[in-house]
Amino acid sequence: MKRLMCLGLALLASLCAAQESEELMSYAPRAQAPRGYPASYAATVRAAEDEGRLVVYATTDTAVARPLIDDFKSMYPRINIEYEDLTSTELHYRFVAETQLGGGSADVVWSSSMDLQSFLVSNGYAQTYESPESAGLPAWAKWKGQAWATTFEPIAIAYNKALLPAAEVPRTHADLAKMLNGSAERFKGKVMSYDIEKSGLGFFLATQDVGVAPVFWDIAQGFGKVDVRFASTTDAMLKQVASGKTTIAYNVLGSYAVAQARKDPNIGYVFPSDYTLVMSRLQLINKKAAHPNAARLWVDYILSQRGQTVIANQAGLYSVRADVNGETTAARLTQTLGNSLRAIAVGPSLIGYLNNQNYRDFIVQWRKATENAAVNSR
Repeated sequence: MKRLMCLGLALLASLCAAQESEELMSYAPRAQAPRGYPASYAATVRAAEDEGRLVVYATTDTAVARPLIDDFKSMYPRINIEYEDLTSTELHYRFVAETQLGGGSADVVWSSSMDLQSFLVSNGYAQTYESPESAGLPAWAKWKGQAWATTFEPIAIAYNKALLPAAEVPRTHADLAKMLNGSAERFKGKVMSYDIEKSGLGFFLATQDVGVAPVFWDIAQGFGKVDVRFASTTDAMLKQVASGKTTIAYNVLGSYAVAQARKDPNIGYVFPSDYTLVMSRLQLINKKAAHPNAARLWVDYILSQRGQTVIANQAGLYSVRADVNGETTAARLTQTLGNSLRAIAVGPSLIGYLNNQNYRDFIVQWRKATENAAVNSR
């Protein structure tokens, strides 16, 4: 009996806490439209507050996105954010399935898999919206008023400093291919990369590599010789590098590598000097969003100078806007990389490899090149 009473009291306390939270939300001050926005934007803010909720599906780790979530919440305290951190492939297929079934899904989809995001736009999943912040973006960073680039992130090679002396670190893709194919025994089981059959971002980066230089297939053959180990996220690879279980990790997100290297002296990274891919996390608004006005506020905030400053100086994801200062900005990265920079533009050309036959052909070639690695854990 006492146990039942305790459970009842606990449930009552939980319900009271939830009710109190909702009441606090309803008493939070009304937000104002950002300075410089058209007067009509006040109606969007009010409508978003009446919706009171925003659902975001994203590939950006929650811990990384936390400064953005908190700052947005400080601007619009009446809007409750439900942020789900998913892998790129899981995010895409979950969103498509939920939308097709007519159930609830994300209001905003924010993903590093630029090709899968472009697929959603091309196939009618995105809502058209003319953001007041669109003028602050470079021309390549926006498409049809339906997709917006939010970051400017280099792709890197990460390595363990204790296991790989500075003089031996591969500085180009050809250097890496030569190292893997010529010293296979030394690097057996000590190399990691994306599992491109499970990671949408991994597949996308592999196809972009091939588009720039065919040396990628030499790297893939090297993966087979060293029994490459696969992962679905950059975070997982960097943890293995930091622990010493992995010597080299290929095609990791440079933003995460830079941030982890600042915290862990064992992690090193290099932006290849022959070419460094630079990708962006694309965001779009669900055409069937349950909270469309709240979604517009989020999109505008992320694209704004304020949001982009948080992206650069707190989240460390490299701002895409030219009017943001700091180390992790498009301007500073362009200066650092020079002619080696290969920025990936938003647009329909990104979805070519998602064609069923093109996808199958690419995966078949990948499997042949890495066949010795097929039995390794992914």
